[in-house]
Amino acid sequence: MTQTTTDRPAGRASGAVVPVLAFAGIVVAVMQTLLVPVIKDLPRLLDTAPSNATWVLTSTLLSGAVATPIMGRLGDLYGKRRMLILSLAVMVVGALVSALTSDLLLMITGRTLQGFAMGAIPLGIGLMRDMLPREKLGSAMALMSSSIGVGGGLALPAAALVAQHSDWHTLYYGAAGLGLLAIALTLLVVPESPMRAEGTFDLPGAIGLSAGLVLFLLPITKGSDWGWASGTTIGLFAASAVVLVLWGVMELRVKAPLVDLRTTARPAVLFTNLASIMVGVSFYVVSLVLPQLLQLPKSTGYGLGQSMVVAGLLVAPLGLTMMFTAPVYARLSAKYGPKVTLILGLLIIAIGYGAGLGLMSAAWQSLVISVLLGAGIGLAYSSLPALIVGAVPASETGAANGLNTLMRSIGTSVSSAVIGMVLANTANNVGGVEIPTMHGFRVSFLIATGAVAVGLLLALFLPGRRPSNKPQLRASSEEDAALERAEQVLRGFRGRVLGADGSPVARAKVTLIDRRGRQAGATLSAEDGSYALTVPDRGSYVVAARATGHGPLASSATHAGDERPVDLDLSLPGETVPA
Repeated sequence: MTQTTTDRPAGRASGAVVPVLAFAGIVVAVMQTLLVPVIKDLPRLLDTAPSNATWVLTSTLLSGAVATPIMGRLGDLYGKRRMLILSLAVMVVGALVSALTSDLLLMITGRTLQGFAMGAIPLGIGLMRDMLPREKLGSAMALMSSSIGVGGGLALPAAALVAQHSDWHTLYYGAAGLGLLAIALTLLVVPESPMRAEGTFDLPGAIGLSAGLVLFLLPITKGSDWGWASGTTIGLFAASAVVLVLWGVMELRVKAPLVDLRTTARPAVLFTNLASIMVGVSFYVVSLVLPQLLQLPKSTGYGLGQSMVVAGLLVAPLGLTMMFTAPVYARLSAKYGPKVTLILGLLIIAIGYGAGLGLMSAAWQSLVISVLLGAGIGLAYSSLPALIVGAVPASETGAANGLNTLMRSIGTSVSSAVIGMVLANTANNVGGVEIPTMHGFRVSFLIATGAVAVGLLLALFLPGRRPSNKPQLRASSEEDAALERAEQVLRGFRGRVLGADGSPVARAKVTLIDRRGRQAGATLSAEDGSYALTVPDRGSYVVAARATGHGPLASSATHAGDERPVDLDLSLPGETVPA
């Protein structure tokens, strides 16, 4: 698959781009969370059985899982800003459909459309990578990645307040209004990315991945209702395995696949995605347990007797702390690398859940748990896109981050199913009502701690980064960023782009192409003609260069895969003028 990037526009992105993209991520999180305060009342509100009402939540999960990698790939091909606006627009339509009905089928249709907004997270991260200078990228991606938690934390008390004092359909009108605001701000502030991947959209791959994901997530979300040993549940899991294996075989043979499985198999990408599932599990456990513990009546002997709104306010610091960890992450990552910050975040999560096992007897203790877990999850979530972005070519950013966001969604889905089953199996029946027990809450926290331990083990297998002892240069332009990379590159090619007369050529496009004909990297030369390109692995490459006023050049080169850079000057021929 050949991939190209177009030259960046002369102007730089404004300082408002990061807040606007983060706001779009928060809007997506609000959409996901706004029904949490009324979950238990959905059967009554929709006049249906509890098993049917759960489809209102399941439909959003399934459509979000399907849309996330697909929208990421479409963004790589046709423009990330364009696909971001499309994702938000579909969400607004879905919110309005849900706001205008109490019919179950129409409500499920609206919620399915809202799930398409999940693609906004990887698209926003991809836009940041394409437009921001290097020293701003870490904190920006951290904020975007944490926006899911921030929005969820803020939405809980707000949605509870609305649900308590107004018609519940108002929640959807609010989500639609926020979506329209996010679209308007994106149109006004965010420029389109110039980065593109060549090729066509892999429709069979999209259909195969969608079918496999639905077959996998459906029994996870409905297994408690159907029975985990039922023929339906087991049959769907088996069908999912068959479909995903066939899909993988097909993707390896397609010239322009939806997901580049060879890139996904790189250790940095593979172990990051597996660790993302564990982080997703740990994030959702606290969101399920703490609100229930806080709202249970004190007459149970362990419930904390708080109102819906107060419970939401006590859990809100989970999201707020995630937001405040973004600048902390940027400093830590710049010094030690994202692998270290991921490990640190997972350790803090483990401490939070460990402390939670003994801190469940007062409302203020829930606040402490929320802050601890928010700090850990914020650091962990912030590290994930940086690890992915550092391991894939620029033109695959959208698809790769879409897949990573999907892994987190799978983690939250598994968490929801497993914790739901634990709480149901340990509940006490009081007057025909199932009441969760303290034993069930503690088992849930132990499961989260186990997931964190697995995540830590996976994180240890990630390739490390040797921090540079040189001070960070301020990359005030694309040329400065290219020069900085040239000074810091360890494993790859470096040199100067020169004209036919030996003078340096600035802003020349230098592209690294691997043996399969795929782009493995791209950069622009600095004012003095210097460039640097890292290589993903040892082997033979083609280094191509082109610049306005000069003829193109393609030079074969081999890298041994060690940390010594290969010096390679590129002399561009004079441009041929037609007779």
